[in-house]
Amino acid sequence: MPPTSRTPDARTDAPEALSAPLVVEFPFTRSLGPVQSAFLTGLRERVVLGVRTGDGRVLVPPVEYDPATAEEIRDLVEVGSAGTVTTWAWNPAPRPHQPLDTPFAWVLVRLDGADTALLHALDAPGPDAVRTGMRVRVRWAAERTGAITDIACFEPYEPYEDGATQEATPHSGEFTDPVTGITAPARLDYTYSPGRAQSRYLAALAGRRTVGERCPSCRKVYVPPRGACPTCGVATRDQVEVGPKGTVTTFCIVNIKAKNLDIDVPYVYAHIALDGADLALHARIGGIPYDEVRMGLRVEPVWRGDGRYPDHYRPTGEPDADYDSYKELV
Repeated sequence: MPPTSRTPDARTDAPEALSAPLVVEFPFTRSLGPVQSAFLTGLRERVVLGVRTGDGRVLVPPVEYDPATAEEIRDLVEVGSAGTVTTWAWNPAPRPHQPLDTPFAWVLVRLDGADTALLHALDAPGPDAVRTGMRVRVRWAAERTGAITDIACFEPYEPYEDGATQEATPHSGEFTDPVTGITAPARLDYTYSPGRAQSRYLAALAGRRTVGERCPSCRKVYVPPRGACPTCGVATRDQVEVGPKGTVTTFCIVNIKAKNLDIDVPYVYAHIALDGADLALHARIGGIPYDEVRMGLRVEPVWRGDGRYPDHYRPTGEPDADYDSYKELV
């Protein structure tokens, strides 16, 4: 069926204002070099380490390369667990997973013996109790695993009577059972509100139809629609129904299983140019062994139950599309 188009009536086709909570989460796993390994293992052992640069500065947290000269640095030193607040900001409404669940101050603390400041939380009764120049010390977590959270927070601290502070002293960086890798969870919670064009697109998908919008200038059809042509910069309102069949333009084989995704690996994720569209969308390919998926493969959507979007695309059994018919979309 050839693509059809119509110009929506603003009075009758105004989309419902949509919004939904959205969470973007990615557990980032990385290995540690000798400097970061020593720093995090030290925190587990209630020791704060920094690194001394060629010109004698002590950097805390330590880095592997001098930010001024790019020289590799490995000269580890132990600094004090007390220090001085260099600047701060009050946090009246802590978010989930922040260091404290009661209002606190974010502070930059220059630990004794260090020349740079460490960012962390300060447990204080209110903003009037915080000031630049105040003395604070580390409050260690009861259970420590070799992470920055081994510092539970900072707390106000009265200095020594004679005003003496701890100097940086050399440290081998050697510990029993060193930490060699970490997993840092990254998470973003927000409310997503699609615009006019994407609201119509989502409403059409609920009816198992795929619609894009045609640029009145270059005549390209964009799926999903964006409300404006990214090439010409003009508004798009002429709706065009495309597909449902399409062509695989390019693809990748996924070999790592994602958290909370009930799909066996390996599987194929592909860019698919739906018939009548000038922009490829991405979707999973099923119904065919992963090593038989290829560019030019003709596919069609597969819907599951009352799903609001295709679960995956499968081969139609048609001959592969000629490369010239989709090369501009690769």
